[in-house]
Amino acid sequence: MGVLGEDNPNPNPVVIREVWASNLESEFQLIRELIDRYPFISMDTEFPGVIFRPHVDPGKPYNHRSRRPSDHYRLLKSNVDALNLIQVGLTLSDAAGNLPDLGAAGNRFIWEFNFRDFDVARDAYAPDSIALLRRQGIDFDRNAAEGVDSTRFAELMMSSGLVCNDSVSWVTFHSAYDFGYLVKILTRRNLPTRLEEFLRVVKVFFGDKVYDVKHMMRFCDTLYGGLDRVARTLNVDRAVGKCHQAGSDSLLTWHAFQKIVDLYFVKDEHQKHAGVLYGLEVLC
Repeated sequence: MGVLGEDNPNPNPVVIREVWASNLESEFQLIRELIDRYPFISMDTEFPGVIFRPHVDPGKPYNHRSRRPSDHYRLLKSNVDALNLIQVGLTLSDAAGNLPDLGAAGNRFIWEFNFRDFDVARDAYAPDSIALLRRQGIDFDRNAAEGVDSTRFAELMMSSGLVCNDSVSWVTFHSAYDFGYLVKILTRRNLPTRLEEFLRVVKVFFGDKVYDVKHMMRFCDTLYGGLDRVARTLNVDRAVGKCHQAGSDSLLTWHAFQKIVDLYFVKDEHQKHAGVLYGLEVLC
């Protein structure tokens, strides 16, 4: 898998295609037509934070890595089962790093799906997370009125070529929760009880070529922190949108992945890190 480095950037501006209930079918038709030529999928989600947290001894420093993958998954399942998805962002790319232009000279396109499932007046959420998403421009009233129904999204996703397709690769950042929400809406049920079963389902839907940049960073000197910090360290600019908007973050994740592969991994060495999600470090 060769990916384009930052030494050959595409100067054409990126446009986020906002997807609502009214254009969901037509946008998935576009994706179906593009997926064979653009089989690298970078994905991010926005959700209402976490309402269940690990018990922490206030007298001791919290160490994420001291907890077992099964402990992380138990909390993830509790949160994902109880909460609803807000946005999914998708960036499609070819092996050279090109984004689809849809025949429109001068622009390239990525996708942001806005869901109606989350109702801020009815559903549980973490207040700080919702306040942050409001500041970043998410309109919860519009999502409730015009957003995508996740049941229809799942039906269209199943026939889109995005899932159950051995030819695609998925690129993500700290994505255990992202895949948790996608598995929840694709299966229309609560997440499996056991971590091993969850990872099996992830592999069935998303295949063997799933990359979590947060996991890959463990093998990269000087890289730490969240997506924006990593991007700054790599001198990767946000091409469009704001942080904590799923479309924009999916593209920044793709660009960070490209740069990491170019700088830190020889040839196709990064491929040995496929199938591992940060915090759930058991091979899918």
